[in-house]
Amino acid sequence: MITRPLGKQDFQNIVQVIDRWWGGPTTTLAHPIFFYELGSLARVVEHDGIMVGFLFGFVAPGPPKTGYVHLIGIHPDYRRRGVGKVLYQSFEEEARAAGCRRLKAITTPGNEVSVAFHKALGWDALEVEDYAGPARPRIVFSKTL
Repeated sequence: MITRPLGKQDFQNIVQVIDRWWGGPTTTLAHPIFFYELGSLARVVEHDGIMVGFLFGFVAPGPPKTGYVHLIGIHPDYRRRGVGKVLYQSFEEEARAAGCRRLKAITTPGNEVSVAFHKALGWDALEVEDYAGPARPRIVFSKTL
């Protein structure tokens, strides 16, 4: 597997496959801002020349300066094969190089696959009531660097 920065062709490919990979309408989460304005930490994993995973992340100024993972997608045929771990490791290295002191991501309550994944990579998970507005709790993941 090869990990590299996200390119324009990758972004165009992602918006074509994300609904299939996620099993529902999620194209709006792949907003162009994550390529054009915040894409310096976005990553892609390829296997035999095929994109099998991507991660959209960015640096939030803080304090403390934080590497924030917004969206990750793994090709259904490549799940549970280490693609997510490779993406997160690459993002963490880039975030450290950018001077980040912590990492952060969120998910919705009930997404036990995401919770287990983040915990396995050494992240903390905390359910925060009203995080996304009234009666909209989220699981907030964090990792100190």
